Amino acid sequence: MLKSRGLLLAFSVLLGASLAAPAHAQFSDSYKFLEAVRKKEGQEVTDKLAEPGTTIINTRDITSGETALHIVTGRRDLTWMSFLIGKGANVNVRDAKGITPLVQATNLGFLEGVDLLIAQKARVDESNNAGETPLITAVHNRNTQLMRMLLKAGANPDRADNSGRSARDYALLEGSNSPMINEILNSAKAKNPLGQTRQSYGPSL
Repeated sequence: MLKSRGLLLAFSVLLGASLAAPAHAQFSDSYKFLEAVRKKEGQEVTDKLAEPGTTIINTRDITSGETALHIVTGRRDLTWMSFLIGKGANVNVRDAKGITPLVQATNLGFLEGVDLLIAQKARVDESNNAGETPLITAVHNRNTQLMRMLLKAGANPDRADNSGRSARDYALLEGSNSPMINEILNSAKAKNPLGQTRQSYGPSL
C-alpha cells in the first residue's frame, strides 16, 4: 500500500514537472534576455537577437509589461535605445500601465530620448491607460522645452485624457499667461503665421 502511494506521488510530481516545463521554457528566454539588457550584457543580447526567427526584441516582463526598450529608456541610455530600435524594437509598445517609451522619456525629462523616439516615428499622441499623452505629461512637469518638441512633431494640445482635460486645459490652470499656454499658442502661430483660416466654398449664411 505504501509502495503504491509512493509511486503515485512520484508520478504526480513528474506529471506536474512535465506540464510546467513548456511554460518555464517559454518564459526563461524572455527573462534571460531582459536580464541581459538590464545588466548591459551586450554580447548576450546580441546572441539572443541573432537567433533565427526570434521575436524576443519586443518580449515583455510578465509582471510590469516592460520591454527592453522601456528598460533602457528608463535608464536614459541613448546608445542602447538606438541599438534596440535598429534591431526592430517597437517604439510604440505599451507596458502594463499603457506607458510607451515616449511617455516614459517625457516623464523623465529625457530630451535626447524624446528626440530619438520622435525621429523613429513614435506616435506623439499615444496615451497611457489614464489617457495621458506625452504632451500632457510635459505640461504636468512644466517642461516647456519638451512641449515645444512635441508640438513641433504634431502633438495635439486638445486631446483629452480620461478626466476630460487636455494639455491646453492643464496649461490654462497655470494662468492665461503661463509659459505652458504660451508654448501652445506660439506653436499654433508657427503653423499658421498669418492667422489664415481655411478657405470655405459655397454661400455664406
